[in-house]
Amino acid sequence: MFKPDNIENEFFTRLNFSCDPALLKRGSVLISEPFLGDPNFVRSVIVLTEYDKEEGAFGFIINKPTDLLIGDVIELNSSESFPFHYGGPVMPDNLFYMHNVPEMVQDSKPVFDSLSWGGEFEDIKSLIGEKRITADNIKFFGGYSGWSSGQLEGELEERSWIITELTVDEIMKGDPDLLWKNSLKNLGPKFSIMAEFPEKPELN
Repeated sequence: MFKPDNIENEFFTRLNFSCDPALLKRGSVLISEPFLGDPNFVRSVIVLTEYDKEEGAFGFIINKPTDLLIGDVIELNSSESFPFHYGGPVMPDNLFYMHNVPEMVQDSKPVFDSLSWGGEFEDIKSLIGEKRITADNIKFFGGYSGWSSGQLEGELEERSWIITELTVDEIMKGDPDLLWKNSLKNLGPKFSIMAEFPEKPELN
């Protein structure tokens, strides 16, 4: 599943993947390897907002904006455009959000530094209506990405994900069209090669 027949797994092994499950924690970032077969996660960058070895993992894809704005999904008093993202295949009809203004949103759940998720939605609506937050402060998602206990660790054994870290600004303000590629390039020259692999090598 995880590599085309014409790409040797040994090559990926030599890249020294950061795939040790011991590195997983709340705030870890997962970069999908170039040929991950699951269409839900093709070239995805995921922030883990929750992780527990016994309970599993929970997070959001941050580089898959849809063609919708949050105003197309729910009624908001705002003239600003807030993109609506695909957060993952679990509960896609449910609204989730991640933000960097935890001090303004009651019951926010911390991720790391100023990054949080959830919290009182009435606070979010008020902050948007009062123009106190912008699209740089909040990301809205339909659905989330989740793994049961041991599931993500198993995918790491298959080298389906690279574990890394991003800053809050990279998560909230990074160009979604470039985030997967740039996140790999930031890991060094060998991963830069991986970043340039065509998505469908059989067409080249």
